[in-house]
Amino acid sequence: MSEAGGGVVVLAATPIGRVGDAPPRLAEELAGADVIAAEDTRRLTRLLRELGVTPRGTVLSYHEHNEASRTAELVERLDAGERVVLVTDAGMPSVSDPGYRLVRAAVDAGHEVTAVPGPSAVLTALAVSGLPVDRFCFEGFLPRRAGERRRTLAGLSGERRTMVFFEAPHRLAESLTDLASAFGPDRPAAVCRELTKTYEEVRRGALADLARWAENGVRGEITVVVAGADPVASAVEDHLGTIATRVAAGERLKSVCAEIASDTGLSRKSLYDAYLASRA
Repeated sequence: MSEAGGGVVVLAATPIGRVGDAPPRLAEELAGADVIAAEDTRRLTRLLRELGVTPRGTVLSYHEHNEASRTAELVERLDAGERVVLVTDAGMPSVSDPGYRLVRAAVDAGHEVTAVPGPSAVLTALAVSGLPVDRFCFEGFLPRRAGERRRTLAGLSGERRTMVFFEAPHRLAESLTDLASAFGPDRPAAVCRELTKTYEEVRRGALADLARWAENGVRGEITVVVAGADPVASAVEDHLGTIATRVAAGERLKSVCAEIASDTGLSRKSLYDAYLASRA
């Protein structure tokens, strides 16, 4: 039972490659859990063996096919004051993996949710990509169907933050081709394969070049990092209509000018003065 007397969900990060990357607390939490909810119980068994852990609690499967029904059962265990440790196949639960439903249900029921921080393919790929890391977004897996994938990428074509995607190896070449079409063939990117594993590879280059490379076939777990779009140059006059609309809606002129200046690199004073001049 949880020492605090109330149920606790522990989102436990697991290695994305080498078991030696497991955070020290992982073994402790797995050993002491009242319930271990695992995306794949066979992988969990192997991980427990490698960590030298014998769990004292119940082991349950928790994956995309039973997540909805199993969540209710786990909340009942939380209501009874138990400590539920959630692990997925690799990385942090709920990041493109099962977990969100349980976190939401636990929070709604008033239970504590905490985490064992650790390996993440998203952050690892971002860090080694050589692309800007000050602002980024994670887009998960792109749609499998070509038309839907292209529409999604068209909507991201102006995204200025560095983007991180997951992709299946057999769809990599097709997705990179669509990325090059949507973002431009010269947009810098990196394909990160088998991160932290024996055959780790990071291939950096323009999207079109990476798409041609991937045509020969790629194996393993894939994470793709793509540079954001360059800011589009604009003139002060281009924004006067937007400023007028927002001010008419009740926003403060100074605040509107400051926000547009931040987004465009234009001078806040120039925007402010040009707007006043346009109203004279």
